[in-house]
Amino acid sequence: MGYSVYNPMYTLRLFSAPCGEKKQEMGKKSNFYTKSKKTIYFSAETWYTNSREDVLGVKVLNFGSLNLDFVYSVRALARPGETVHAQAREQFCGGKGLNQSIALARAGLPVFHAGCVGEDGAPLLKLLAENGVDTRHVRSLPGGSGHAVIQVEESGENSIILYGGANRAVQEAYIRETLADFSAGDVLVLQNEINGLALLLTQAREKGMRVVFNPAPFTREVCALPLDSVDYLFVNETEGMGLSGETDAKKIADTLFVRYGCAVVLTLGKDGARYRDGMSDFIQPIFPAKAVDATGAGDTFTGFFLSAVFSGKTPQEAMALAARASAVTVSRLGAAQSIPFLREL
Repeated sequence: MGYSVYNPMYTLRLFSAPCGEKKQEMGKKSNFYTKSKKTIYFSAETWYTNSREDVLGVKVLNFGSLNLDFVYSVRALARPGETVHAQAREQFCGGKGLNQSIALARAGLPVFHAGCVGEDGAPLLKLLAENGVDTRHVRSLPGGSGHAVIQVEESGENSIILYGGANRAVQEAYIRETLADFSAGDVLVLQNEINGLALLLTQAREKGMRVVFNPAPFTREVCALPLDSVDYLFVNETEGMGLSGETDAKKIADTLFVRYGCAVVLTLGKDGARYRDGMSDFIQPIFPAKAVDATGAGDTFTGFFLSAVFSGKTPQEAMALAARASAVTVSRLGAAQSIPFLREL
């Protein structure tokens, strides 16, 4: 006989079990796509609180970038050799790591952030904390934080120059120390704006963690990473073409799925997004929106998709939620501050 526990997202039934024997029954079927052979279970003896972290039995660690974004509004993006005047300049907190942590948190999933900031990093830590992101694993270093120079034209399209700063100062000892606080079945989220990715990928897989990777911005070095450690691969068309060698969206998704054996989420701008795993292959259309700034759209999509999937939603439900959230993001200026809360959708 089980104990029914109420949670706003779903019901979990907990069973008493002898030491070493654990059982689980979910009110909704879990839709985690994972290579890990280890499964996390609860028994009545291991139940402490009704927070979502404890209900899920997993922790989410986003080991990612933290940037200060300088956004310039222009009529059209500057072409090679061209000088353009900006109509406005604004400063925001950003970085794909920070954006995805905030998206995960605003979508309702508890998240820990790890990464490095410089002496100017106080606004970044403040914004994460204000959104409920746990920052105990963030390191402050001498020098400057990473930053981005972003052009945004009237159509909402953007062009970005990225400086790594403290994001590129991740040390091996720091990686090992941080991962020591996480266990099999926990989730590691990564982007391509920090160093140390090969070690993070291999260490996470050895621990039995589920790995999410967004190889953005794309560089050729990504192809040498141990991507067979990845469970969810998020790419846009540029990244997908670079990794797969294909140009057709379906071929990109199929090739990446077969090559790396992971679920693939391929975002396609105005053409929506494609999901591919061993059981599903479908397109999620966009939701109509007046585009103002597309800067944080992909990070919003990633965060809301993951929150939905790790809450027991199907890939179809997760893709639809992510598309709705991204439509809100592109209608607002900036990156992190443009990400909606779940209650807005």
